[in-house]
This record gives sequence, C-alpha cells and structure tokens, in this order.
Amino acid sequence: MEKIWVKSSSIRIIGYDELEQILEIDFVHGGSYRYFGVPRQIYDNLMKYEEAYGKYHARFIKNRYRHEKIS
Repeated sequence: MEKIWVKSSSIRIIGYDELEQILEIDFVHGGSYRYFGVPRQIYDNLMKYEEAYGKYHARFIKNRYRHEKIS
C-alpha cells in the first residue's frame, strides 16, 4: 500500500490498496484507521479535495464503511 503525506489540519497520511479496496487514514489528533470496501472513486475524490480532506472524510467516508482503529 502506497501512503502519501498530505497537508491538512486533521489528516496526516492517506494510503489506499486498490485490489483490496482498503483505505488507511492517519489522523493528526486521533490515531490511524483502516476502512474496508472503499471504491477507487472515493479515494480519487478524497485526493482531489486537497483544501478540506477532513471535510470530505466526514461527509463521504466516516460511518459509511466498516472500519477498525489500527493505532
């Protein structure tokens, strides 16, 4: 899984495994989470939403996909 450092006040690192459809997000103030069954389009749109990664996460990812805290 390739992970990318992003400039955001809420998110530090974003990673995505297209084959497994797993999205990993490392938050600045709240650990790291793995989201399952996330389509490539959601990841692509998240990466395009540079001005507000956290807002995109809250609106389109949080509470929409099964997840686990990994750290």
